[in-house]
Amino acid sequence: MSLIATAPAGKYIDSARLSEPGYQAFLLLRTVFTIAPIVFGIDKFFNVLPEWPVFLAPWMDSILPGTAQQGMYIVGVVEIVAGIVVALVPRFGGLLVAAWLAGIILSLLTIPGFYAIALRDFGLLVAALALSRLATDYTGEQALR
Repeated sequence: MSLIATAPAGKYIDSARLSEPGYQAFLLLRTVFTIAPIVFGIDKFFNVLPEWPVFLAPWMDSILPGTAQQGMYIVGVVEIVAGIVVALVPRFGGLLVAAWLAGIILSLLTIPGFYAIALRDFGLLVAALALSRLATDYTGEQALR
């Protein structure tokens, strides 16, 4: 089955709407918030990008079981799941990613010197909320009540 098809359930790319700027924005956000969390989640196991445990606030490390790196394994699994949820149910997935980013922002705001990263993540949080709102129009998913 082709990925490009008109699908009322919104599970595939709706070729009839590809020229709409709003739909293009929805597809960009859905793609990024599917791929990025999965890639970052996988990297929590390998630390190829940054050394992820550095980004875990000491107070969060103290409430998580095990070491900071083991905490990052939990974070990685949650991020992978979040990316998959965005791919399958972007209305809910956008909210899940926004909530997850809020937790990351909270952690970063309690580590001196990480405020710029927290601000960047706030921008991502707003984009995740925009994805959730756009999904209501472009996938037919009803707003959560």
